[in-house]
Amino acid sequence: MASDIEIARTIPLKHIAKIAEQLALKEDQLEFYGKYKAKLPLSLIDSDRIKKNKLILVSALSPTPAGEGKTTMSIGLTQGLNRIGKPTTVVLREPSLGPVFGIKGGAAGGGYSQVLPMEDINLHFTGDFSAIEKAHNLLAALIDNNIQSKTRSIGIDPRTVLWKRVMDMNDRTLRKVVVGLGGTGSGIPRETGFDITAASEIMAILCLANSRTDLKERLGNIFVGFTRERKPVYARELNAHGAMAALLKDAIQPNLVQTIEGNPAIIHGGPFANIAQGTNSVLATRMGLSLSDYVVTEAGFGADLGAEKFLNIKCQSAGLAPEAVVIVATIRALKYHGGVDLKSLKEPNPTAVQKGLVNLEKHLENIQQFGIQPVVAINEFIGDTDAEIAVVRRGCQAKGVKAVVAKVWAEGGKGAEDLARAVVDSIESGNNKFKPLYDWKSSVEGKILTIATKIYGASKVEYSSRARRDLRRIDKLDLNELPICMAKTQKSLSDDPKKIGRPEDFTITVREIEIAAGAGFLIPITGDMMRMPGLPATPSAELIDIDEDGQISGLF
Repeated sequence: MASDIEIARTIPLKHIAKIAEQLALKEDQLEFYGKYKAKLPLSLIDSDRIKKNKLILVSALSPTPAGEGKTTMSIGLTQGLNRIGKPTTVVLREPSLGPVFGIKGGAAGGGYSQVLPMEDINLHFTGDFSAIEKAHNLLAALIDNNIQSKTRSIGIDPRTVLWKRVMDMNDRTLRKVVVGLGGTGSGIPRETGFDITAASEIMAILCLANSRTDLKERLGNIFVGFTRERKPVYARELNAHGAMAALLKDAIQPNLVQTIEGNPAIIHGGPFANIAQGTNSVLATRMGLSLSDYVVTEAGFGADLGAEKFLNIKCQSAGLAPEAVVIVATIRALKYHGGVDLKSLKEPNPTAVQKGLVNLEKHLENIQQFGIQPVVAINEFIGDTDAEIAVVRRGCQAKGVKAVVAKVWAEGGKGAEDLARAVVDSIESGNNKFKPLYDWKSSVEGKILTIATKIYGASKVEYSSRARRDLRRIDKLDLNELPICMAKTQKSLSDDPKKIGRPEDFTITVREIEIAAGAGFLIPITGDMMRMPGLPATPSAELIDIDEDGQISGLF
């Protein structure tokens, strides 16, 4: 069986100008990054066309550690829609080097449903992550410089500084560090740490900004800490936002590439869904809707994370409304939630699939709470049996939900044609009327409780003493009307990764609440969630290599 990278290398790439022609774009409207990548100027966004075109969200049930193929399914569905005569663009997030070198080894789809050039997309791509990292760390440097200054200090109390540094790599040793050691010439010693770039508030801001002006304003609104007189300090008071926005001059523009079948693909931004909002940028989604009749986009991890944040944060912030939602289900994930050990997931087990259906059913109910009837895409893997697939079909039928087998890895768009027709039928039924789950003006605790009980299925929410202190700080800063971006394990509907299936009568524990005033949301951190992941025992980096001719191997 050929690997993803081997399959990708068999495909003759089209010049990106040819891909742009499918969107009625001319060469002089693109900013080229070589022959196969281009930046799309923000001037191409057309508000009138956005209102007319159709947005499709792809989410999933609670995943296994390897993921259930949302990106692959999004690409395959896009190819399938194009094959049945529906002009479609896929809009995705950019991969982070953390997972690429950690557990995934690549995140550009798979098999015959990939975005290309996959090596570039998986590695440095067009430098967006680097620009975000630099803008973030510039603010960190300016903060420490102001604390050190004897002439221009605004009196920041080092003990209150909440702004960490970031890097695009999994590195657990950087979670907690001390800076400023080495004497008075090296700064003021204080405790801080690193987050991964995907969890940076700059990433969140870039993905929610509506324009360069909005980007700069949001950067200025970043909450840094307090002065010694307990007055709040924002990035604008350090005159940081102009230079930060300048670093993001090109990064704010979405990137155009192609699918393996030569369909347009827009890739931009890359927040994780377990510790951030988990969706691509508002500008990329609007760009896709400006240029294409249909847009397929994905939100990270299960529908309890990425989809909830897409619908409650991104859609409300940007005035978007999906007209269809696809939930990706795999036989292996259903067996996992039915109690099967990870090592035994390849063994046929219809009984375990039946037991695991409770997890899928909860995610379907969650989407229905937003006024949308989901379509289930059964992402077929080699080894899945007819008996196991029949269990899923019957379970979905009992819930009044359409379930379609999609062979997108093996067959690309051809394997998604039935799914494409089912999605179009869902849109054309006129029955999907998106509605948010909560009102932003509700209390912070009320919004958290709504998510915990209605989406996760918890019975109650408890707060640590630190989280209670954070709630008082939020109230003092008059930020109560911001939406909620929960940081929670993707492995369970609860905040305990060991609770598989559909847990009941459990408590969600909020450890602390981070303030992302620039992005425009609050981040309750639950359980043992960390915003700087660590590498696994055997990282994918050990398998990645390059030869004398520049051919990369090990990406999969």
